Amino acid sequence: MPSISSVPQGYTAVTPSTTTAAKAPGVATDALGNPVRVPKQTLDKDAFLQLLVTQMRYQDPSSPMDTTQMMAQTSQLTTVEQLTALVTSSQAAFASQQQLSSAALVGRQVAWTDPVTEVTGSGAVSAVRFTADGPLLRVGDADVPLSSVTGVTAPAAS
Repeated sequence: MPSISSVPQGYTAVTPSTTTAAKAPGVATDALGNPVRVPKQTLDKDAFLQLLVTQMRYQDPSSPMDTTQMMAQTSQLTTVEQLTALVTSSQAAFASQQQLSSAALVGRQVAWTDPVTEVTGSGAVSAVRFTADGPLLRVGDADVPLSSVTGVTAPAAS
């Protein structure tokens, strides 16, 4: 790195200590604090589109890409977008269905088994709490995940 005295007049020397790297998604810093790009672990429609554009940019002008190939790749991009939208809407529908199903269990008797400790229990569902991991049923003093319920019966007659 040039010394500060060798920097032309009117310019400021930039050193690692005088620069700041903005924290952007997918960007980390190395041991010196320099920004380092962290690659994505999955391919999405943006990555697919980037590959297609790069392929077109660097194609040989004397033998351009076949239009049939171009149309096939474009339709694949459309398919990837539609599948992504379908997965997103399916996940939302499943979450809504879980919430409705668990809310319908309030007041009912449930049996449950903890998959880790293999402890079993039963009791009336008094409340439902919705979390990022799924619905939790309040049974007595325990919070029971909906996935641990092994049986449901009608509420006891009073």
